[in-house]
Amino acid sequence: MGLRNDDAVFVGSHDDIHDKQVSGGEVNLVDDDCGAETELKRSLSTRHLTMIALGSSIGMGLWLGSGLSLASGGPAGIFLGYCLAGSMIWCVSHSIGEMACMYPLPSAFVQWTGKYVDESAAFALGWSYWFSYCITIANELQAANTVINFWTDAVPIAAWISIWLVIIVLINVGAVTWFGEIEVIASSIKFGWIFVVIISMIVMSAGGAAYPPVGFRYWDEMAFTNGFKGFLSVMPTCIFAMSGSENSGLVAAETKNPRKSVPRAVGSIWLRLSLFYLIGSLMITINVSPTNSDLFGKSGTNASPFVIAYRDAGIPALAHLMNAVILISVISTGSISGYGGSRTTMGLAYLNMAPKRFQKADKTGRPWYGLVPTFILGGGLAYLNVSESGANVFTWFSNLTSLFTLFGWGMICLSHIRFRLAWARQGRTAEELPWKSWIYPVGPWWGLIMCIILIIVEFYLAVWPLGDSPSAKTFFANYVSVILIVVLWLGARVYYGGRWWVDLDSIDLDEGRRFYKKDVESTEPKARGLKGIAKKTVGAIFN
Repeated sequence: MGLRNDDAVFVGSHDDIHDKQVSGGEVNLVDDDCGAETELKRSLSTRHLTMIALGSSIGMGLWLGSGLSLASGGPAGIFLGYCLAGSMIWCVSHSIGEMACMYPLPSAFVQWTGKYVDESAAFALGWSYWFSYCITIANELQAANTVINFWTDAVPIAAWISIWLVIIVLINVGAVTWFGEIEVIASSIKFGWIFVVIISMIVMSAGGAAYPPVGFRYWDEMAFTNGFKGFLSVMPTCIFAMSGSENSGLVAAETKNPRKSVPRAVGSIWLRLSLFYLIGSLMITINVSPTNSDLFGKSGTNASPFVIAYRDAGIPALAHLMNAVILISVISTGSISGYGGSRTTMGLAYLNMAPKRFQKADKTGRPWYGLVPTFILGGGLAYLNVSESGANVFTWFSNLTSLFTLFGWGMICLSHIRFRLAWARQGRTAEELPWKSWIYPVGPWWGLIMCIILIIVEFYLAVWPLGDSPSAKTFFANYVSVILIVVLWLGARVYYGGRWWVDLDSIDLDEGRRFYKKDVESTEPKARGLKGIAKKTVGAIFN
């Protein structure tokens, strides 16, 4: 059975909810929170969701993959690539924020796609995204091996992969609050360390290193190392580096109050974009040459450009600390990918697109039926690194993941657009929403259009790869994700039949929706003095 408009597959009853709503209220508040219920436990707080949104996706793509991008695209290429990708995830995050407040469901955007776009699209998105999470686990595990090789290569690759896989599994099989606390600690370390990186690398570039001042010399000499095609080639890595940012939509299903937590998480996005991706990438362009042979993917030590910058500056202590932070980052990102994969399969089960047992979770909220296959496949793929170089495996996996990510981001934006159309067509106003994106409709349209353009760009790069001759092997290695998506989508179309689009007039807008209790905070006295100033400052940063 597939998803039909009269099927009660979106959890949460709504028959008597309207009777409990505050009459005349603009946001449809009720006496108690209700709706969007699953076997997951709402044990995560605003603090957990904000920190997960802030730093959970900071992993191999930024710390290691930026070296590959610097070499292929040059200083200007990598910086502009992150600017473009950043504008996209900014828009996607706003769409997630509005939808996750309304529908905090286990697989979030997979279920939104089934509700507002098409059940076949939801089937293709859900299973391809689950595979993407598995690939990310494998990629982060092989990245951990690359990081360890900076210190020693005495231990076999397979042994390190096994060790880090066990650690990631243990993080996920603990209580959900345990997982949340570990992610908060990891995100806090990454967030604090980026300030050390920014300050120290500005000093180094200005002359406080073992070499003369560099400034923007590399920008003057080789802003684009391979021209426009080189710039295009950095986009898959930039997208891969930001993949996982959409996980805040999944975590919303396990937060106590999505209406409070989700907007705060969305509001933190600009900090991650500016500090980590834009300023972080700028720092390596003013300290590391694009021709450095030790960059990840080249013939030398295959190290992170951040580590190389400290080592070449004659500051080995910071180089080792940087490497340790990268190790924490990749383990954190692998952990959140296991979390995302297991919740995606749960959402597919609620759509009747996976076995019903995937809906189940134990008394602490762990979805074992989703966790086990996610880690079996993700861990198994990681062992490809035993027979191939880390850079080759990273290139394969990042290209595959970036295409899955573009498909997912595009579906999130399209779901948001169609949600708003259905909302207006059925006589409702934006003021009734629990949280409203202030960049609609420009945001989701920009995100959707750019996703389509970049999928076409990656087709061009798969047919005519940078620095290599066209071949069927290269094409399928880099573009098989799209082939898989198309096969899943068309196969689902044949099975489900019916319309290509969900009828906007027939959508039950309240099915799977979360209704919120009256806001008692508005009646509390406002904080004054230093406490009031601090509260206003935090609100300005995160909202």
